[in-house]
Amino acid sequence: MADKERIDFCIVCRKNTTYTLQKRNIIKTIKDKEYTFSITVAVCDECGEEMSIPGLIDRNIQEIDEQYRTYEGIVSIEDIEKLMKIYKIGKGPLSLALGFGEVTITRYLLGQIPSKEYSDILRTALSSPAFMKRKLQENRDKIAMAAYNKAMEAATQLVNLFSVSDKMLRVISYVFERLEEVTPLMLQKLLYFIQGISYALNKRPMFYENCQAWVHGPVYPEVYDMFRDFKYNPIEDARFAIFEGTKDALTEEERRVIDLVVDTFGEYSGKVLERITHKELPWKLARKGYADTIPCNETILRGNIEKYYMEKNEEYDFSSEDGLRKYIMAFL
Repeated sequence: MADKERIDFCIVCRKNTTYTLQKRNIIKTIKDKEYTFSITVAVCDECGEEMSIPGLIDRNIQEIDEQYRTYEGIVSIEDIEKLMKIYKIGKGPLSLALGFGEVTITRYLLGQIPSKEYSDILRTALSSPAFMKRKLQENRDKIAMAAYNKAMEAATQLVNLFSVSDKMLRVISYVFERLEEVTPLMLQKLLYFIQGISYALNKRPMFYENCQAWVHGPVYPEVYDMFRDFKYNPIEDARFAIFEGTKDALTEEERRVIDLVVDTFGEYSGKVLERITHKELPWKLARKGYADTIPCNETILRGNIEKYYMEKNEEYDFSSEDGLRKYIMAFL
């Protein structure tokens, strides 16, 4: 419903009146078990009675469905769609791969609620690529070869994705949520700045992976391997759908650091960010003895990153976007 003034016919007032949407709790019994659900109701601004508004019943059904699934730990339709997207697999092949009947996933997508047993299988497939690989191997004879190969390739890539820490994955996923386009070069530099600002504001690293002093600035080698195929193009990686909507896995302090970096450094291209890192002491110290064009894989010591960014924080105040922008402009 639009945010403009809401008007509809009130059967009590017998005329068109404005109304307000409010939340109301109801109690429903499902399979002999009582549940309290919060639904949306329309209340007439003149008489205070509830009104019947087009579309509201469908909205309530959706609200009750979502809350019931949460109460019982049942997988959502969105999660099933995410699973299909991640593994590039259709409804029928996914059903067979997980050991279900061929039309089971189709029924779930139309609104049928899965049993707890089947829901747990779907949840595990979504959270564990190793489990998905096992299910694909167990049921490969039931699936068309093309569908099997695509899903297995996606599962293998996702297993490889977990070669970095969970924190690194969550940070990358959150950066993807915040920015529409991120190239591999840009991502590398944002991760480096996030690490530095985390030291400055939270007095600890955001993640424990080490970066190296490559020719084009700080690089996290494992992250480079994950996205090397994108070269200079924006990253479009369906594998990260597995982390969508999980930003709560980051603390409020961690999200604040990422938001500050994304809203400032994130306004610039990877090449511009590279120029900034080339003027910073941690990269210079690690590159000592190497000519500008000579490759090296020397580690940029986390202690040097910490010392440098804590000192610059005293000078610029990285707790605000203004302070970060002043720092950026000083280096450009």
